[in-house]
Order: sequence, then C-alpha cells, then structure tokens
Amino acid sequence: MSTAHVVIAVKDLAAAKTRLADAFADADRARLVVAMFRDTVVAAWAVEAVGAVTVVTPDSAVSDAAAELGARVIQEPCDRSPQDSVARLNSAFTAAASLVRDEGDDDIIALQADLPALRSRELAQAYRLAPADTRSVVSDHHGTGTAALILKGHTEEFAPLFGPASARRHRESGANDLDGFWPGLRLDVDTIDDVRAAHALGVGDATAAVLRSLGW
Repeated sequence: MSTAHVVIAVKDLAAAKTRLADAFADADRARLVVAMFRDTVVAAWAVEAVGAVTVVTPDSAVSDAAAELGARVIQEPCDRSPQDSVARLNSAFTAAASLVRDEGDDDIIALQADLPALRSRELAQAYRLAPADTRSVVSDHHGTGTAALILKGHTEEFAPLFGPASARRHRESGANDLDGFWPGLRLDVDTIDDVRAAHALGVGDATAAVLRSLGW
C-alpha cells in the first residue's frame, strides 16, 4: 500500500485570513486560524494512507500546534515580503515536497491549512482516485482555487501553482481534475460566508470550540 506524506503551508498569523478582519478581532482571528489548522491536521492524520505530516510556517504559534499534533515543522524558506505572498506559498510547498522526495518514495498531498470541515474519508477517497505517476488537483468550493494537490510517484515534478485561478493553472500544467463529492475537503475558509458554510456543514473540535467561545 502506498504511503502519503501531507504537506501544509501556513502564513504568519498576523497576515493570515485578512478578509476575516472585519468579522473577528485580531486575537480571535488568530485563534480561529490555528483552530482550523488543527482540525485540518487531525483529519489528515486519520487517513490510513497518511504516514507523515510536514508543516511549513514562519509562525511560532502554528509551529507549536503542529508539533503538538505530531507533525514535523520546517521554517518557511523565502523572504516574507507582502507583495510576494503567492511565490512564498509555492516556495514553501516546494521546499517541503523536495524534502519528502529526498527522504523516500512517499506520495505527496499538498493540503490547504484552512479546511475545518474536512472529513478524513473525503481525503482518503481523493487520494485513492488520484492516478499513479502524475499530479491531480482537487478544486475548492468556488471551482477556482486548489484545496489539494496530489502527486503520486516520482515521474513528475511537484510544481505547485497555488494562488489566483490555481485550479485552472494546475489543470493546464497537466494535473488531473479529480471529481468527487467532498464538501469538507473543498471548503477552504477565506470569508465570513465560508465560516458560516463550514459551521453549517460541521467543523472539527478545535474550530467548534473557538466559534462557541465567540457566541456561535
């Protein structure tokens, strides 16, 4: 049975989820980001095929949470200039994927960090459906972003293209478009409407606790 290595990249909390700034105070927004990250990692670990999780982040609070959940932590490799956030994200994923490849034959799942309603069975099914020896993309709930990028085998470069219109760019670069009913896997949270949708779908314990403390 193939083994998958999940890689997750997380910004520093001060810069994370700024579109939620109007809905949550800074401290509460940071708590929510860490909680969503925790629930994403917990759901990923519960997938039988997942043998390891690596988190790339410059943030100490995220690092602490990742270590507590049994993930390896590596520092974000590139300069943290605000105008280069997309390049930083892809550089972070590339660094983690390169490390995984250097260590062995694990498949790679690059996963967004803000999937609080993720069900393990969804990620497991997407991984099973991804063809061997190629890249596959799971688009987000809008159909434009990328919730997960899966690389099976070592015949192709990982080549992450996260950022605006990333689902299309991943497909145009040769990635397979995975088709499945995976509402939690596809629901990355960027706006208050996304928070409401995830809450209605059912979030993990950490996110539920933070939202409950805020009156949800």
